[in-house]
Amino acid sequence: MTFVSIRDLKVSFDGVQVLHGIDLDVDRGAAVGLVGESGCGKSVTWLAALGLLPGKASVSGSVVVDGQQLIGTQRASVESVRGGKIAMIFQDPSSSLNPVRTVGRQIGESLALHRGLDRRAGRAEAIRLLDMVGIPDAGRRVDLYPHEFSGGQCQRVMIAMALAGEPDLLIADEPTTALDATIQAQILDLLGMLRRETGMAMVFISHDLGAVGAICDDIHVMYAGNIVESGGIDQMFAHPRHPYTRGLFDAIPRLDGARNRLIPINGTVPDPRHMPTGCAFAPRCAKASAFCNSARPPLKPQKDGRQLACCYPVIGSGDVADVSPEMVPA
Repeated sequence: MTFVSIRDLKVSFDGVQVLHGIDLDVDRGAAVGLVGESGCGKSVTWLAALGLLPGKASVSGSVVVDGQQLIGTQRASVESVRGGKIAMIFQDPSSSLNPVRTVGRQIGESLALHRGLDRRAGRAEAIRLLDMVGIPDAGRRVDLYPHEFSGGQCQRVMIAMALAGEPDLLIADEPTTALDATIQAQILDLLGMLRRETGMAMVFISHDLGAVGAICDDIHVMYAGNIVESGGIDQMFAHPRHPYTRGLFDAIPRLDGARNRLIPINGTVPDPRHMPTGCAFAPRCAKASAFCNSARPPLKPQKDGRQLACCYPVIGSGDVADVSPEMVPA
């Protein structure tokens, strides 16, 4: 059953369009990965959906959460969804936590707002949440300040704060980026465990395909404000079809087999103020033709169940190239 349905979501800053019509569904209990290089629009998609962008942002489209439309509705309606039905873990816990308030008090604010708990009950529940996310000696450390925790423990505090409203969907925005490999693995295990125990859905935003593969059921690959390929985790890892998705996988170092030189994706994500005509990835794509530079491919369903926006996809055994899709103006 669909919990969040995003349709034709577009975002502009000072007249410069950065999202070009995102369509995305999240089912109840599902784990969805959103991947791509920095600047592709992953975080902006969900900040826009939750009304967290600055006033200069122009947002259009539809975001329906559990039957409730968020775009264009009153602020109170959106605030009733944020933290309650949907919670978000931001990229940098150190800058997201208030340095002059104890972590227990900060978690207690969420508990009071979303569950109506008084100060005593809130403190007890904050201790329980800190214990749930693996903070040792939670009864004592609930009264400590953020600077008294390590980076990994601050991330656990942020997860505890997100769980305070008992959300149906948790959005984890690059939750392991600033952590070392061992702590990253622990946070991924924690998120997986919490999802299994609570039954909540999860959106995992990352540029790390390995982390996404460890925790998600489906992947949406974003590039330059568009979703260019979507599919199940197994089929995407076994056979990525968009040249950009293939490039992301080719740039991952392998721990098994022969040691081969990594294949980088040449170039950078285009500046939204100077988007190329046609396919946004064409200037970096070895398979691009003159046709790719003249028209933008739409995201279309494929025979294997995935969705793909490419005129010349990577071909595998049994695949047939779709070189004449219905095109839309760039």
